[in-house]
Amino acid sequence: MKIEKKVISNLTKCYSIAPLHYQGGDHILVAAEKQDPCYLFDLDGNLEDKVWDGPGGVMSMVQVPGTDGQFLSTYKFYSPNDSKEAKIVIVTPKGKGDWEIRTLVSLPHVHRFDLLKRDGRLFLIACALKSGHDFKDDWSKPGKVYAAELPADLSGFNEENQLTLTILKDNMLKNHGYYRILEDGLETCIVSSNEGVFRFTPPVKGETQWKIETLITDPASDAVLVDLDGDGEKELGVLSPFHGEKIYIYKKRDGVFERIYTYFEDADFTHAIYGGDLCGSPAFVVGHRKGKRNLIAIRYDQEKKEYVSELIDQDCGPANVFHYVHNGKDVLISTNREIDEVAMYTLSR
Repeated sequence: MKIEKKVISNLTKCYSIAPLHYQGGDHILVAAEKQDPCYLFDLDGNLEDKVWDGPGGVMSMVQVPGTDGQFLSTYKFYSPNDSKEAKIVIVTPKGKGDWEIRTLVSLPHVHRFDLLKRDGRLFLIACALKSGHDFKDDWSKPGKVYAAELPADLSGFNEENQLTLTILKDNMLKNHGYYRILEDGLETCIVSSNEGVFRFTPPVKGETQWKIETLITDPASDAVLVDLDGDGEKELGVLSPFHGEKIYIYKKRDGVFERIYTYFEDADFTHAIYGGDLCGSPAFVVGHRKGKRNLIAIRYDQEKKEYVSELIDQDCGPANVFHYVHNGKDVLISTNREIDEVAMYTLSR
């Protein structure tokens, strides 16, 4: 794989990445974990706008479907030990350098969230890493997964009038990982915690009950479903345990996911994850933030009948990674948090 790297920003503790369709074009949002800005880039990596100077603490950003640039964002999640004031906010563009920010819901320790559509309805799903703490590194209060149907008009929400959430699942220790899955037009998601990896499916029209499936019960920090070997059934790529050092692949046999692959060396503080097409074939991309701090692509070699890995970058410490295709070329945006670098990798065969 040919790799061309371009540093598009030096953003302190850069973290979250999201696509944004705005003013008729596609763009990329990048925001910081600490008290630093959020920037808007075009698909070539050019800086277009500053969305805010702070307060930051951004773990997730998701565009509100059907809007011109309006998106939701976490706010004030600075670390597992500094996230009691975390919330989800509504961000609405008013003009260049002018983005209105209002509270959608205050949710302490909210880490990941997303918007899922089903049968003409839009649902917010929000994952809290924990439910509280009394001292540093206190994990005695496990996290939860919340949900709510999101109305089409968000103009009435603010600090005084917030969205009401319902608990879908509780007792999820170190509830860290989230990934959206699209299969046959249905949007679902997988959530990872110390208790395992779970798949959440929004309710059908006329019902309120979500479907929750247990995929594995091994501790997981993040996970993704992707058909690497091309047999028509998706493997489960897993980072384990919480902020851990193991990269695994599970394959379903007789209806049960079994571990069939372990990356050949420890990858300390695994964090960034992507599963999907990369340069014409399916790939499982992982970045880790300590040790060698590499960005790695794992594929299935059809000739050798085995999983193989390839380094995309070294000593960069990725927190998150996002993939898109632009001008016929595959692009990865990586927030290389440990070196304060937002990088664009253009990949080809």
